[in-house]
Amino acid sequence: MALVVHLKTVTELRGKGDRIAKVTFRGLSFFSRVLENCEDDARFEQAFRWPIGSQVDGNEMLEIQVFNYSKVFTNKLIGTFRMVLQKVVEEGHLEVSDTLTDDNNTAIRTSISIEIKYQTMDGSVKVWSDGEFLEIPDDCDGTFQFETDSLLSGRSQSSGTSPGRSFHGIPTFRKAGKGVFSAMKLGKVRSSKEDHKKGDDPAILDAEDLDRKAVRLGGGLDPDAISLASVTAVTTNVSNKRSKPDIKMESSSGRPVDYQISVTVIEARQLIGLNMDPVVCVEIGEEKKYTSMKESTNCPYYNEYFVFDFHVPPDVMFDKILKISVIHSKNILRSGTLVGTFKLDAGTVYSQPEHQFHHKWAMLSDPDDITAGCKGYVKCDIAVVGKGDNIKTPHKASETDEDDIDGNLLLPEGVPSERQWARFYVKIYRAEGLPKMNTSIMANVKKAFIGENRDLVDPYVLVQFAGQKGKTSVQKSSYEPIWNEQIVFTEMFPPLCRRLKVQIRDSDKVNDVAIGTHFIDLRKIANDGDKGFLPTMGPAWVNMYGSTRNYTLMDEHQDLNEGLGEGVSFRARLLISITVEILDTTSAEIMSSTEVQMEPVSNISESATGRMEEFFLFGTFLEATMIDRKIGDKPTSFEVTIGNYGNQIDGVSKSTSAKKKKEGGGENEEEEEEAELIHNSSDEEAEDDGDLTSVPSTPPMKPVITDRNYFHLPYFEKKPCIYIKSWWQDQRRRLYNSNIMDKIAEKLEEGLNDVQEIIKTEKAYPERRLRGVLEELSSSCSRFVTLANKDQNQAGRTKLDRERLKSCMREMESMGQQAKTIRSQVKRNTVRDKIKLVFSFLQRLRFLADEPQHSIPDVFIWMISNNKRIAYARIPSKDILYSIVDEEMGKDCGKVKAVFLRLPGKKGFGPAGWTVQAKLEMYLWLGLNKQRKDFLSGLPCGFEENKAAKGIGIQAVPPICLVYNMKQVFQLRAHMYQARSLFAADSSGLSDPFARVFFSTHSQVTEVLSETLCPTWDQLLVFDNVELYGEASELRDDPPIIVTELYDQDTVGKAEFIGRTFAKPLTKMVDEHYGPPRFPPQLEYYQIYRGNCTAGDLLAAFELLQIGPAGQAALPSIDGPTDSDRGPILPVPLGIRPVLSRYRIEVLFWGLRDLKRVNLAQVDKPRVDIECAGKGVQSALIQNYKKNPNFSTLVKWFEVDLPENELLHPPLNIRVVDCRAFGRYTLVGSHAVNSLRKFLYSLSDKTVNNWAHAAKLANGYTNGTSHSRPNSHPISHPSGDIVVNMDLEPNIKKIDTVVKLDATTDAVVNVDLTEDEKDKKKKKKKKGDEVEEEELDESMLDWWSKYFTSIETMLENLRAQEAALAEAEEREDLEIAAESAADDFSMKGTKPKEKSKDKKSSKDKKKNLDGTEKRTPKPKVDELMVYNKELESEYDNFEDWLHTFNLYRGKAGDDDDYHVVDNDRIVGRFKGSLCMYKLPLSDEVTREVGLDPNMGMFQSIPHNDPINVLIRIYIVRATDLHPADINGKADPYIVIRLGKSEIRDKENYISKQLNPVFGKSFDIEATFPMESMLTVAVYDWDLVGTDDLIGETKIDLENRYYSKHRATCGIASNYSVHGYNVWRDPQKPTQILAKLCKEGKLDGPHYGPGGRVKVANRIFLGPTKIDDESGLKKQTEEHLALTVLRCWEETPRVGCKLIPEHVETRPLLNPDKPGIEQGRIEMWVDMFPMHVPAPGPAIDISPRKPKRYELRVIIWNTDEVILEDDDYFTGEKSSDIFVRGWLKGQQEDKQDTDVHYHSLTGEGNFNWRFVFPFDYLMAEEKIVISKKESMFSWDETEYKIPARLTLQVWDADHFSADDFLGAIELDLNKFPRGAKTAKQCSLNMVLKEQELPTISIFKQKRVKGWWPFVARDENDEFELTGKVEAELHLLTAEEAEKSPVGLGRNDPEPLEKPNRPDTTFLWFLSPLKAIRYLICNRYKWLIIKIILAMLLLIMVGLFLYSMPGYLVKKLLGA
Repeated sequence: MALVVHLKTVTELRGKGDRIAKVTFRGLSFFSRVLENCEDDARFEQAFRWPIGSQVDGNEMLEIQVFNYSKVFTNKLIGTFRMVLQKVVEEGHLEVSDTLTDDNNTAIRTSISIEIKYQTMDGSVKVWSDGEFLEIPDDCDGTFQFETDSLLSGRSQSSGTSPGRSFHGIPTFRKAGKGVFSAMKLGKVRSSKEDHKKGDDPAILDAEDLDRKAVRLGGGLDPDAISLASVTAVTTNVSNKRSKPDIKMESSSGRPVDYQISVTVIEARQLIGLNMDPVVCVEIGEEKKYTSMKESTNCPYYNEYFVFDFHVPPDVMFDKILKISVIHSKNILRSGTLVGTFKLDAGTVYSQPEHQFHHKWAMLSDPDDITAGCKGYVKCDIAVVGKGDNIKTPHKASETDEDDIDGNLLLPEGVPSERQWARFYVKIYRAEGLPKMNTSIMANVKKAFIGENRDLVDPYVLVQFAGQKGKTSVQKSSYEPIWNEQIVFTEMFPPLCRRLKVQIRDSDKVNDVAIGTHFIDLRKIANDGDKGFLPTMGPAWVNMYGSTRNYTLMDEHQDLNEGLGEGVSFRARLLISITVEILDTTSAEIMSSTEVQMEPVSNISESATGRMEEFFLFGTFLEATMIDRKIGDKPTSFEVTIGNYGNQIDGVSKSTSAKKKKEGGGENEEEEEEAELIHNSSDEEAEDDGDLTSVPSTPPMKPVITDRNYFHLPYFEKKPCIYIKSWWQDQRRRLYNSNIMDKIAEKLEEGLNDVQEIIKTEKAYPERRLRGVLEELSSSCSRFVTLANKDQNQAGRTKLDRERLKSCMREMESMGQQAKTIRSQVKRNTVRDKIKLVFSFLQRLRFLADEPQHSIPDVFIWMISNNKRIAYARIPSKDILYSIVDEEMGKDCGKVKAVFLRLPGKKGFGPAGWTVQAKLEMYLWLGLNKQRKDFLSGLPCGFEENKAAKGIGIQAVPPICLVYNMKQVFQLRAHMYQARSLFAADSSGLSDPFARVFFSTHSQVTEVLSETLCPTWDQLLVFDNVELYGEASELRDDPPIIVTELYDQDTVGKAEFIGRTFAKPLTKMVDEHYGPPRFPPQLEYYQIYRGNCTAGDLLAAFELLQIGPAGQAALPSIDGPTDSDRGPILPVPLGIRPVLSRYRIEVLFWGLRDLKRVNLAQVDKPRVDIECAGKGVQSALIQNYKKNPNFSTLVKWFEVDLPENELLHPPLNIRVVDCRAFGRYTLVGSHAVNSLRKFLYSLSDKTVNNWAHAAKLANGYTNGTSHSRPNSHPISHPSGDIVVNMDLEPNIKKIDTVVKLDATTDAVVNVDLTEDEKDKKKKKKKKGDEVEEEELDESMLDWWSKYFTSIETMLENLRAQEAALAEAEEREDLEIAAESAADDFSMKGTKPKEKSKDKKSSKDKKKNLDGTEKRTPKPKVDELMVYNKELESEYDNFEDWLHTFNLYRGKAGDDDDYHVVDNDRIVGRFKGSLCMYKLPLSDEVTREVGLDPNMGMFQSIPHNDPINVLIRIYIVRATDLHPADINGKADPYIVIRLGKSEIRDKENYISKQLNPVFGKSFDIEATFPMESMLTVAVYDWDLVGTDDLIGETKIDLENRYYSKHRATCGIASNYSVHGYNVWRDPQKPTQILAKLCKEGKLDGPHYGPGGRVKVANRIFLGPTKIDDESGLKKQTEEHLALTVLRCWEETPRVGCKLIPEHVETRPLLNPDKPGIEQGRIEMWVDMFPMHVPAPGPAIDISPRKPKRYELRVIIWNTDEVILEDDDYFTGEKSSDIFVRGWLKGQQEDKQDTDVHYHSLTGEGNFNWRFVFPFDYLMAEEKIVISKKESMFSWDETEYKIPARLTLQVWDADHFSADDFLGAIELDLNKFPRGAKTAKQCSLNMVLKEQELPTISIFKQKRVKGWWPFVARDENDEFELTGKVEAELHLLTAEEAEKSPVGLGRNDPEPLEKPNRPDTTFLWFLSPLKAIRYLICNRYKWLIIKIILAMLLLIMVGLFLYSMPGYLVKKLLGA
């Protein structure tokens, strides 16, 4: 509802001047804009809108005043227009022109024209928010543009000056808020008084009243829109003047937690480099671990497992960089050369599904050369596990899919596989407000010496990103340093490191310390969508918080400055910006290294970060209570700071704030001052505003005692105020947008909690409420888009601001659309799924609302006692920021908020952080100084301002204290009924709880109830004469909150805190009637918090009754129950306590197990006491616990009165006491059953037939895949029969179940087993077929064949499930897209649909292709079930009738997650069960036949006498064990413990193996119940010292043994009497079936002719023949019986799933590392009672022994080998070729051919044979190698590695090292077929390996052909370096023995000598010949030339030699 007034024009004004108009309705005024220099006409053309909560009355008035506006003096009134709104109410729309009247009510000539619209409430009413939407009606969007733009930008549109006065007229909507739908559901939901005059509308309604109230609300109110009541809503939507308290006290961010990072390095591929010896290094933080070195290979296989353990806070953990690098030829002496690295942070791994990457390929790049491209791949598993996370490891089976490297890169979802290099520029400009980082003494010394006063800090900035650090220069002694530098990181984009850390540090000669730290989350400053943007930020200021600013040498809170935990004080602000540029690595001038660079940048202008504005912060302390008693005796004051403003103790030097003021100057300075002037004078102020000094703290006061724990400050009628002026860049828009989104998120969360409550308490119509929530979400989203978009190019908007706005608007718009769509899809049955979807919206909203660029720093409130800072609260500035638009306003702005102060830093962790240091009721307001007129409007009314007495007529000075002259007196009644699931605070495992209730300055205590975790106090606490200040009506809607604290009473010392909860009382004023619907209040559950975790519930009700003039006598009387023998304690009165009914609770006492010692004494004679609501029953005494821990009497019962409402049922307590001599009892342990719901007996269990099956069918689940075809009634059977048709192939892969069962019909199950299977198989074999199916020889099959086939099946099923899920999601997305397309006509056509169709069809095509390729017919092998979890979790812990209750004793741990079961506190287990039902019971139950009256409801339960059982434990294998030795391996062996017997299989330890295959069975005889807990442990064998436990798992055999699921021995899928699938239960299927029928009182089984059997009323058909060992067919009924057993869960009434033959996977845990899995073990257990025939021998599951093979490789020829050498003489290219070969893993066994010297063409002839013997496991396709790891190893280690043959071609050199030319690696299981000729052999055989047909040497046995040799060239491309003709021949060891061969060309079976040309050996045979060849052919002319030249030289030489002699002779004439 809204009233809109459009003020058009005012005409015939006199004179010339500036005009302004003021429009008032219901006491709320709006000012128009100022029209300057108007003559006679003023055209305002402005719209004003009042959102209203109640109907407009016909006689209400609208008033418009027109003024002459003056900048200096008061505005002068021209005239007034008043109008009664009767006509408007009737017509809804009116245009009026009328004259104004002057002060004497005479009409003047000036006239006004306006238009009024009144929108009434129509049928589709919206739920108004806390304040009101400032919404402009859609139809006139254009005309009415609310003038907030001008108000926001601080300028009016017509002129450049500031419109001074109009700011004071900015409306607040808080006054109108009373009519808003709202009530703090801090507990109760109430509808307000039915009184229209006050304009109150009902608050949140209950579903039952909806229809009734809807009528009153004006007709068809949509029930979705009304928030339904919630039973345990603790803090939900809050009323007008109070905001929600924060219930969670402790900030958990800085607390260290246990983490474990496990990395498995499997193998590396495609490493760049020739013939390398690679090592992989895994580095996390400072720790490095290395794999072993693999020699001369580019694709090493490691399979090594590393574990790193950490104990650090989560933030530190997730910022740790995990680096995987490959190093080439590292050894002890040298560090090796780096090939490439891969980096990511632990947070990226943790945010993956299941917190892990499994079998993914990490791409390596070279950090020193970014132009180089990919350097290879490492395949690894990485998992990051915190405490309590359990990681599901996918089963390791086939490796074929993972060879596709590009499809399995180690990258998070959504990161492109081709990552590029990018530069990250972090620009650091300057900082402000740094604290002193030196003691003053030092400063004084300095001053004395140097004579100058310097700033005591030398700051520099350190930036860390992706494991690299960069730092700026140090600015010596400056509180306001200016750097103007940028730090450049080079990193792959998108980076896998999510946070960038910016830290200001103080440089110091001794050690540098952090001043403040800020983290930048790259996901928040970038968007990876298609319309996204690269990371960008700023230039913007970031605020840094940390420890308090006073400098001490040893700062106890130094961690806070490092960014750990919540900062408790402002430290500094830093101006930075971030940009990212993607590099083009091909360009030449690029720097190729990734070293961090530092460069100077130019300065930026002052205004770049926004325009400086003056902000005003005002606060009032209405109440200060719950002050901790340690500080209660000293005068206490409170200080409020924002940035450094207001910080008096250790703030900032004066000069800086003066500077600050100047900074704001520049161009704006004069204008600003002018504005100041106007501003002050207009308020008739005497002095200049500059003198308005801030008052940041309250006057010190001495606290007064409240009770023995707490004090309070006597703020009674006088409430102290504080105010602070501060200057900041005006970036409010950022905060406003955050606020809008925050509010949407809050609403959404509230709504979702409501829906969940409705579901939880099973109320009606959760889907309606959800629809309402979605409706609201979509309208708020569209509202956001209109609001956020209106910011007119404000100064200081950064690129991030613009991009974020765009992306937020896109997101919000699409969210709104999706919400609409989902709303239309919400149905009764889809509510739960949709809630999940909507929760993802909530997370998204929270993510978007977090603004990465700061503006105004947060506000800190400190309690100061004795000039020391004691406790603080931190309030984000956005929460208290004022805006004229309600949605943009901070959620606590102008509201009273309960603020709890807590201890700073580490002191606040744990119990210290849970006690409140002080509770404040505080009012805060922060806004521009210009807007400050309304800063008091939200306070509770009824006060007078008390100003600092300075001069006369000071209006604008804020008050220093408020005096309340209105006081109301109340009586508070707290009805404390009971609490449940409290925290165990005593060593007995119980508590002695009492509750303390605080209200205002009063407190009272309930009585102490000893030894219970579920106290029922049933006590009424009455607080008399509670004085509250303020108006009565406001207090009625907004009473203060009640704090209830629970304590544990200790006989000595202080009571211990165990939890706290908040509530709001229901208020009754004097004039209200005490009666329905509001009174009496109802009991509610309030969630109790202890620190950050929930610690139980409190059931209570609170009412606040006003005491009128008549005094207390007029209050409603308290009617307690009559039997008040409790002395002065008042019980909860009758109307409030729950209505009770009579229930009977039957208890089945079975036995006690594993009781630990109590006070060092053994438990000998225990007894169990059961108690519920004061009544109870005791078990029989166990006479000798050691001999028989079971009870002699099984069933007892008691009757008790319990509330009708199931939700209010009290818990049931189970206590075990030990009866000692002399009548002493000691408590052993206790257990509280919090919800008796699951033990309620309901008739339906008996009558509903076959419910289990119906449920299964609904889930489409009957053994694997099922296709149900309902109603297939074959005509041939008599009516009433149903046929269940099962095509049973020997491996039950598909069962077509066709069932629709009635109770009456006979059902027939028909099973066909095809006889001619063998023939079919033979037909299948075609000649020359590639994929030919081998004849499966029964004798070849063993148990392992069955196991591996089953694992494959399990993986297929998992994949199918995932695919189905994905498909369902896709379908939903399509629906949503389609619907939103239909909703939104503007979208073009139905494009989304078409697109998705194409996508889908292409997907399908792909699927088909894959399908056809992969479908090799599977061999028919019988299968078993492989569970990848414990059997218990699949079968509900086997608690089908016998439940296990853990008994606790001792104090609960103080851990955050105290829900994680503390295993140390468990002192034993009680086995039994409960059954509870209302009396009297109906007859049909009691009449059933054969009931044993002593057993009550527990009929047909076996007896609990001791029984002897043979336990047979099969251990298959263990996986992923935690390494126990220094070398990162373990030597595991099995230890089995049961009762007193222990089997240690120490001799058979498996050396150095983390995935050992044990394959063993162990037999133990046991007697239940004494020995029923089986422990299977894996220990690590050590040569010296004791063996360490790796992990253990415990199995409760007793529950399994007695379970109806028959967990004694799994039922196989087929019955056979011999072979690998032999039936291993001593009872045959027929015997089992007969027994089950007898126990279930079923008719049958009747075996009929023709292979049919009838059980109950169903007929099954099946085969009746079986092969015995000799192959003869025999007649048998076992198959029939087995068919029935395998469908047993479909049997009416007694059916349940029988456990199939299986292998379960159990996690191994280590008590020293609770909650973190240490590996898993695969096993199963069979149990055979000793009184039946003994079972056969255990089946053999010993590991398959590898088979010995010999691979013979003959190297015939090579061709086209590249020529490497230049001849010395001839310069001719040639190569001396030889070939080297080895099998992977056996490098030391490498073999070389001889050398083919001097090959000129690359051709080489060898005829050389290599022989490689090896051991091979057929099933796993791995070679098994046993070798000692080093010379110091004690024993050999077994390795399993893939069978790969490596051939290399080399060039032999005589003097230098041989040159590597090329290599090929053939996977013997699948390698490309060799080419027939050398010509056909090409590089494609390596590059396109996936596409070529492959062969396996194990099937082909003999292969010959040509294969290419490849190496990588400089550009990392593959190049062909030669071809080899080879022949591979595989023989088994036996065959090899029969036909031996020699190595090389030796005997036996020698190969002929190769045919090599002469030149190769010429050098040695005939040197002369060779020389002649050289001289004649090539170098004839060269030699002649050389001879001639030499002759010439000789002649010249001779000439020169003889010349001097001749000359002398001539000269002397001799």
